[in-house]
Amino acid sequence: MKIAIVYHSETGNTRKMAELVRQGCMSVPGIEARCMSIDDVDSAFVVDAKAVLFGSPTYEGSCSWQMKKYLDSGPQGLAGKLAGVFVSQNWPGGGGASFAEMTIIAGLLVLGMLVYSGGITVGSPYLHFGAVSRKAPHEDLYRDRCLKLGENMARKALELFGD
Repeated sequence: MKIAIVYHSETGNTRKMAELVRQGCMSVPGIEARCMSIDDVDSAFVVDAKAVLFGSPTYEGSCSWQMKKYLDSGPQGLAGKLAGVFVSQNWPGGGGASFAEMTIIAGLLVLGMLVYSGGITVGSPYLHFGAVSRKAPHEDLYRDRCLKLGENMARKALELFGD
């Protein structure tokens, strides 16, 4: 089963999160996951994927304009797929990560996607709306959040859509 990970990253922080999310997805047998920059989305892979995760840095309490533009452009093949989100932020105790996640989630719901993270019900670390990291995920908590999101998404995609 294919899972696409679409991200925007200016400094490499969100790209590093995407790579860890991919590792989490790949820890589940039967999953093929691919990371792709928002500047080079493999649309055919996204259409074939059963789940798509979206990652962005946090700017002024929201996602990047590049991510918003991508979602607002009406990308094809997303309706009915499982969706998840992850964001990076500059400050550990704030910086708008929850708003950034909710901005992306709102766009995904409008596009007909089924949003999932596992929240606080699928073990720790807890994900709430999705994975959040302070800058690049160097600390264990931030790395573990990314890995957990990928694993949760892969398991839920298999549960919902089978092999």
